[in-house]
Amino acid sequence: MKYAFLALSICVSFATLAKANSDIEVIHVSADKLKANPLSPKDASVSGPFGDDLALIDIARAITPINSDMIEQLNISTLQDILAVTPNSYAASGFGASSLPTLRGQLGELYQDGVRRQAGNNGFGIPVSFNAIEQIDVVKGAPPVLFGSSQRNGGFVNLHSKTPNIQSSQGKVVLSAGRWDQYSAQVDYSAPIVEGESGFRVSAEHIDNGSYYDYSGYESDSLFAALRFLPDDKTSWDLNFELYQVDYTDNAGINRPTQALIDDGLYITGQGVQPNGSTIAGANAVVSPTGQVVIPRSQVLTDPDNINNATTYLLHSTYKRQLNDKTSIKNITYFQHLQREGIAQNSFVEIIDGADTAQNRTELNYQWDQDQSTIFAFDVRYNKVKGYSQFTTEADLPIDLTGPIENRRIPLTEEQQARLVELRPGVFVSPGGQYDLNNDGRGDFSLSDTTNSTSWQTGIAIQHDSRWTNTLSTNVGYRLDYYDVKASDPIAPLGQVAASDTIDEILHSAQASINYKLTPELTSYITASYNQATSNSMAGGTVLGSDNKISDQNFATDNTLAEVGLKYSPDDSAWYIDGALFNQRRSLRNRDGSNTGIRTQGFEAQAFYDTAAYWFSVGYSYIDARYDNSASSQDSSQVADAFDNSRPDIINGTSIGAPNFASFAPSTQRVQGIPEQSVSFNGGVSITDNWDVGLGGIYTKSYPLDYLATVYIRDQYTLNVNSRYSFNEQTSLRLDISNVTNQDNWRPVFEGGYFGSTLVYPELPIHAKLTFQHNF
Repeated sequence: MKYAFLALSICVSFATLAKANSDIEVIHVSADKLKANPLSPKDASVSGPFGDDLALIDIARAITPINSDMIEQLNISTLQDILAVTPNSYAASGFGASSLPTLRGQLGELYQDGVRRQAGNNGFGIPVSFNAIEQIDVVKGAPPVLFGSSQRNGGFVNLHSKTPNIQSSQGKVVLSAGRWDQYSAQVDYSAPIVEGESGFRVSAEHIDNGSYYDYSGYESDSLFAALRFLPDDKTSWDLNFELYQVDYTDNAGINRPTQALIDDGLYITGQGVQPNGSTIAGANAVVSPTGQVVIPRSQVLTDPDNINNATTYLLHSTYKRQLNDKTSIKNITYFQHLQREGIAQNSFVEIIDGADTAQNRTELNYQWDQDQSTIFAFDVRYNKVKGYSQFTTEADLPIDLTGPIENRRIPLTEEQQARLVELRPGVFVSPGGQYDLNNDGRGDFSLSDTTNSTSWQTGIAIQHDSRWTNTLSTNVGYRLDYYDVKASDPIAPLGQVAASDTIDEILHSAQASINYKLTPELTSYITASYNQATSNSMAGGTVLGSDNKISDQNFATDNTLAEVGLKYSPDDSAWYIDGALFNQRRSLRNRDGSNTGIRTQGFEAQAFYDTAAYWFSVGYSYIDARYDNSASSQDSSQVADAFDNSRPDIINGTSIGAPNFASFAPSTQRVQGIPEQSVSFNGGVSITDNWDVGLGGIYTKSYPLDYLATVYIRDQYTLNVNSRYSFNEQTSLRLDISNVTNQDNWRPVFEGGYFGSTLVYPELPIHAKLTFQHNF
């Protein structure tokens, strides 16, 4: 709450200033000119991944730029929401707090202003604040050579920070209220320091959300500040800083996802019993079903005594200078500090006791002539992580959600505690290495992701762009990254020498593409890329294996992309259309640290039409995602393993017990948790000069939830409506109604399908949000 009071004071101060200074310029915009801020990416420029200020039609990749007006109109408030407009971006819930994008069926990376952000551990990290953001570029495929080797390669999102206005003062206050006591307040103000030469911008946001789900909530504060300097016509320097604090819920959804639960909301009751007779949830427990009930969709696997919070601050600097008529330079500097504490009553622990990341990249752009240019880049990234985790004693399937809260809690036995280390009173974590205390040749501890690691990544890259004719252009690039990594145990057992190891590796990436204009309006392209990437653990750290070595598998995730596409962007029409065929192979890190190859191929297309009177967009995705003759694993082989066969009228249980940590042989099995087809659409129309209405929807085709395809999430759709009324050119009121037909939709809880037989996430029922905005 301390930042909330700061936000409120800033809001009041700026509102008073705006009232007192009647000479502040008010920009009057007509209805036709509003389309200068389009609800289409057609005229967007893309900066960062492939160079600066590039037209969408000239980039040989599938890209969806989402500007600030589209973010507002499409009601985008989390990374999951980009599905409304971006094909092949269907995502799992990320335990109710999306921290990374999912693109083409695989986790992607999160960048801001051209550098990779910390985002936690896989899909379970810290939520993203949009207080600092004014544009979202969604790019499919592994990061290009300018961005270098990364950890996740389905695609990436590059967030663009808000920038100051150096010509005139402007600001806005945004207040919202929604169902389940969800409230937010934001004030955003920018003004010149020296008109035309420098300016500042500050934006503060407080969110205090109750929840539909039991024992859940979300409270965050974000304070963002930015400076811009243009000392001459050849130089620009942008600086920004964000402080973000958030308390949120680790929402595991509903366990025991049978087909009856998906289709009819029916939940099998009965607490699991371990082989030793204990009714505390544990490995290989078996449930004797006591009945079947309709479970409230809000009754999810949460606990009122869970702790889940994070604090982070980020600094970005972007300096550009035109050295002469052929040469320009850009320097990007980034620093982020992250602390996170997650302690759950089901024995899960993830504590990041300080993660610091710093990066500096210098790009030198040389224009040989009007048709040939080269970018040379030198990049250094430093990442230091100290963190503790424990996930070896979790057990979700044995828990009866309809029973007392104690059913969900897993107090550790003395035997389990002996395989862990006590971090603080009552909090046990895995050590960061393995130790044989009794010299029997076997390790005596349960390992998770605990680490104290430091990595230096040094990269050099070259990208050359050529325009051979007015219709033909090419792009080629290569990058080499040198990694120097050290990992050690931050909490070795008493009397043991802390395990540690070092490794150095060289990774490569390359890209090549051809653009060919079939007509002035229609451009075709073909692109290929190869990328060697690293595996990941929490906050981008590196862990020791059971042999107390850094596995070379951490640096063995090869990724390839082949893509062909068309982009249609006529100058004399409001249309923008593109489509792409792709074949993409990438590696997925398993929970045990091994890598599984996944190959996806498919087609995606998006179309936009935007005029002053109305606009609409349509997106279509087809994806065939399969294991690439690779092994896989799952929390349990199937949900039926958790039950005995005493009630075959309810379920034909196998009595194997769960969780049983199933492994599957190499195969080309379809990857679970990914819809093969999806369609999205959005549209809006101006009823009068002051009143607009809009409609949006998403359809996903049925798909298997678990590896063995014993349970399917059926065909689903969601419809959303909105209406905005402008009282004058400064003040407006908007109503959003989501899931207006109140569908009982579901989605996976976690990326990669590991919990496909264990958990499923119930999406929100119909809900509304009212937003008031005043510009000054």
